[in-house]
Amino acid sequence: MRHRIAVLSSLFAASLFVTAQAQAEVQSKPIEYEDHGTHLTGYLFWDDATTGKRPGVLLIHEWWGLNDYAKERARMLAELGYVAFAADMYGDGRVTDTPDQARDWMQEVTADVDLWRERAGLGLKQLMASDLVEPGQIAAIGYCFGGGTVLQMAYGGAELKGVVSFHGSLPAAPEESKGHIAAKILVLHGNADSFVSPEVVSNFQNKLEAAEANWEMDIYGGVRHSFTSPNAGDYGIDNLRYDPQADRRSWLRMQSFFDELFVR
Repeated sequence: MRHRIAVLSSLFAASLFVTAQAQAEVQSKPIEYEDHGTHLTGYLFWDDATTGKRPGVLLIHEWWGLNDYAKERARMLAELGYVAFAADMYGDGRVTDTPDQARDWMQEVTADVDLWRERAGLGLKQLMASDLVEPGQIAAIGYCFGGGTVLQMAYGGAELKGVVSFHGSLPAAPEESKGHIAAKILVLHGNADSFVSPEVVSNFQNKLEAAEANWEMDIYGGVRHSFTSPNAGDYGIDNLRYDPQADRRSWLRMQSFFDELFVR
């Protein structure tokens, strides 16, 4: 894999964490579960310097699979004081850096919306089962394919206080979700992302309004897809480009969103 976690650590440490957070003892462990015969392995992350129960955050990976980048983001959530669970949406250890393979695996999951939501919901159950998580204080975030996944969870009525989509696909809220989307929605999107046309963005916004959802969309001018990944340019796709400013701003915006969600 070409994702270099050392690069991520050095880029984020100075701007996103205070010294105390950087010294925190983050623990992790794999958690195995199953969906209709598919073996799944997710990873739970928590800071053992924090005592008592705390809010939980489910993380859904990009279309590449549950790779080191996704796990590092989950670790970063734990450093912020949350219990994070990086869910596995593909199973059987499937991770790739080949776009065609990633597309095939993603389409296997998304072909049936109910099964798509069900698999994501199994990841949520693993997080909820942790005795470190404060009941009823759970959110979800996702990247790329994962961004679309957490939106689908919100549309399907998952037990989440809020969801955050980073450079995600933007599936429109279905008509039957009107008045039933309890989770607050934050979408962080690059205006120059050619994977998502202006028509798709407009329809997405209109359908959320029609569904009477509580939503917000921050759009970053000149920013392309995968703007949070320092290794976005490694895949040879012109539309994938890391943007340090959008990365910092979107991560900070997520934090303020969570501060509002998890008021005690």
